[in-house]
Amino acid sequence: MELKKCLASSLMLTIAMLTTALGAFVGVNIGTDVSDLPSASKLVDILKANQITHVRLYDANAQFLRALSNSGIDVTVGVTNEEVLKIGESPSVAAAWVNKNVVAYLPSTNITAIAVGSEVLSTIPNVAPVLIPALNSIHKALVAANLHSRVKVSTPQSMDVIPKPFPPSTATFDSSWNSTMYQLLQFLKNTNSSYMLNAYPYYGYTKGDGLFPIEYALFKPLPSVKQIVDPNTLFHYNSMLDAMVDATYYSIDALHFSGIPVVVTETGWPWIGGANEPDATVENAETYNNNLLQRVLNDSGPPSQPNIPINTYIYELFNEDKRNGPISEKNWGIFYPNGSTVYPLSLSTSDSLTGNSASVFCVAKDGASTDKLEDGLNWACGQGQANCAALQPGKQCYLPNNLKSHASYAFNDYYQKSHGAGGTCDFNGTATTTTRDPSYGSCLYTGSSSISGLTFPPTALGPSSPDHGASWNLQVSTLQYILSAIVVFVAMLVL
Repeated sequence: MELKKCLASSLMLTIAMLTTALGAFVGVNIGTDVSDLPSASKLVDILKANQITHVRLYDANAQFLRALSNSGIDVTVGVTNEEVLKIGESPSVAAAWVNKNVVAYLPSTNITAIAVGSEVLSTIPNVAPVLIPALNSIHKALVAANLHSRVKVSTPQSMDVIPKPFPPSTATFDSSWNSTMYQLLQFLKNTNSSYMLNAYPYYGYTKGDGLFPIEYALFKPLPSVKQIVDPNTLFHYNSMLDAMVDATYYSIDALHFSGIPVVVTETGWPWIGGANEPDATVENAETYNNNLLQRVLNDSGPPSQPNIPINTYIYELFNEDKRNGPISEKNWGIFYPNGSTVYPLSLSTSDSLTGNSASVFCVAKDGASTDKLEDGLNWACGQGQANCAALQPGKQCYLPNNLKSHASYAFNDYYQKSHGAGGTCDFNGTATTTTRDPSYGSCLYTGSSSISGLTFPPTALGPSSPDHGASWNLQVSTLQYILSAIVVFVAMLVL
């Protein structure tokens, strides 16, 4: 009997180690306010081709859920804000919703979570009284179907429910929501579920009146004189996202709860904006999401919770051009509907995984003089004989329509054609060389290979070498099989 206990303990430790080895993940949100939304099967092809293993839907789209069958992709489905009221008022409506949108697709479609509403407290506060009843009714329906261990229930909230997120150590939820937040946290604790957070450093920076440097929002290193430090804990914050997540943990702690992990259900950066949105650029979006990948996939948490990874969903797969609001609201996508990437995504410390990392490109410098850039652009497209046809309105490199982007394309075309004969990448001090392929979407820079799409870092999502050919999904399936076998073996031993 003692030997059995010892073996069982050892095997359970092995299970814990294997589970931890799966590490943090970065998923993608899929919105549907898209004029040329691809078919459900094409969409799943895009996900598979780019090794995206987790997605969040804003509703329970039947076509998507069918197409995701047997894909190995983890799916979070959404109860829309319009549905929350009826579900919160009627357990029978909740049960019908679960049967129609969850039970009907399991186990072939791997639904792992239900997001009830989106930012209900800050966007439709009149529905708040039925939010917790809605969560409870959804959970009870899952219990009735014996799915409550497999499918977790939560509700995404914005940072607006935390009025003063900095310093994180003093952050608390808006006191007017104390009763609701307490009930929400009690529900999450009782059901072993996560707190869903929509966290946008883009808005934290643009609405911050210059309080924080943009480098802090973009995960860029800060000089010692600009370090962001919580004066109460002396924790150093290297990114605004870390501070937002920690502010949430401290707000949870202020209501005397612990052990509830925070998952970031939305974050990202827009790549086109209006005249009053100068920070919505391709360069900033590329920087943010590449650095986000590197940050999340190192498997660490924020300073106050270093051992809890920050699982994250990027907002979003495609631009939702049919959305209302400012220009930036329509341009958060990381893919075009044809499957090509808007900009390369890879770890900044490794070779580019979405372009030709062996090539050298010539691009405009950050902060270059506008007058000098314009002179350089005109010279490159004129006397320099660069092919600037792609920069014409309606052509593949016209957008984003700004001087730096157009100059980069023209500088590079000139450089690629002339550097073998002594041509330089200088343009009166406004240009520099880079090994990162600046191509994006259908705009391919001379010297680049065709872009293959979003490929997450091999250390996190599976091997990149053909010598180790198994895909990440196969690794996950294998590990799941191993875990199941171990559980059965442990049960046999104990019996």
